[in-house]
Amino acid sequence: MLKQIEPDELIVGMYVARLGCSWLASPFWKKSFLVESAEELAKIRECRIDEVWIDISKGRDLPAPARSGTVPAETVATAPAATTPAPSCPARPRVGAPLLAQAPASIRTEMGRAGKTLDSGKSAVRSMFGEARMGRAVEVGEAMLLVEDIAGSVMRNANALISLARLKTIDDYTYMHSVAVCALMIALARELKLDDDQVREAGLAGLLHDVGKMAIPLEILNKPGRLTEGEFDVVRAHPAEGFRMLQASTDIGDAALDVCMHHHEKMDGSGYPQGLKGEQISLFARMGAICDIYDAVTSNRPYKKGWCPTESLRKMAEWRGNHLDADLFMAFVKCVGIYPVGTLVRLRSGRLGVVCELTEGKPLTQPRLRVFFSTKSATYIAPEWLDLAAPGCQDAIVGHEDAAAWKLVDIDRYWMGE
Repeated sequence: MLKQIEPDELIVGMYVARLGCSWLASPFWKKSFLVESAEELAKIRECRIDEVWIDISKGRDLPAPARSGTVPAETVATAPAATTPAPSCPARPRVGAPLLAQAPASIRTEMGRAGKTLDSGKSAVRSMFGEARMGRAVEVGEAMLLVEDIAGSVMRNANALISLARLKTIDDYTYMHSVAVCALMIALARELKLDDDQVREAGLAGLLHDVGKMAIPLEILNKPGRLTEGEFDVVRAHPAEGFRMLQASTDIGDAALDVCMHHHEKMDGSGYPQGLKGEQISLFARMGAICDIYDAVTSNRPYKKGWCPTESLRKMAEWRGNHLDADLFMAFVKCVGIYPVGTLVRLRSGRLGVVCELTEGKPLTQPRLRVFFSTKSATYIAPEWLDLAAPGCQDAIVGHEDAAAWKLVDIDRYWMGE
């Protein structure tokens, strides 16, 4: 189990899973190692790092006095005084810290941090899945650090990271899909009021649900056209392959194994690989099916352009009961909104706008928009912000629109920022 601690809490015998600095800035050639001497403690403190992650399953935990603010005697005896840490970005949440302790942020505030999380997440998943393709076990500790980052962003403002993750490129799809499903699983788990440990389990399950695709030959995985029946049989084997890969990892939870194996099962029993039906499918696997489908159908793929978010939800609503759990789907809609961020909508006034933010506690049909086009004159107008839930607002959404039908390009800039 990983735990985040302060550098001055580190003592000999602890197992460092990760230092809060870049690999190049670290004095150690390994990313993880056992602290065996006071000299190693001194080297770590000289790095002027702000945070350390330890694995208490492989080394010592914080002594009880340290938790109450007393410095352990052995630390005083063997460790030099800590140096003053360098200024840094806002601290990451501690692994295991209460997720709801994250202060809410507006989508504009969270967008920058969410973008950095996605960039680092894509690299981490690419590396993790590359190791799996080579037959090496998935490092669950590294995966949980990424889950913690994603969870922190989702707790501050779920729509920032989820909306940005939808803009993945075709080349990045396999890796960014895993990050997106992780974020969606966390958001849905929070909507269902699951406890923090279950939220983390859901996030890890989402992150690793498609690891079995690393057993698929690249020429099939990246094929731009329709798959043959034989090729589709190879793809259908990825849940079982992923289950096998994850079983080789230490500390992997039951939820991640279950979602990996069963995220393609359907409520009517027509799914695969085991044809499970209804309540035979676990809560986490039913959640995984919804999150997996939503990100898949809203993303551009080698063989098709992604649907707009609202159209995707409309299509998915038709699959309730047969393919998807109806109650969980309604909870999912509350997470992403009837008109998710980035949706082009037509207003009663005849203007077009892009949904920019969903406000907690306000109706899903009354998001905050950026209006920029008049359908009456078929021309662009000066962009303006419009909060449909504001007192006195007379306008309302009458439906979503297709940007191509109006020959509109690059509408994402209206919600992402200039």
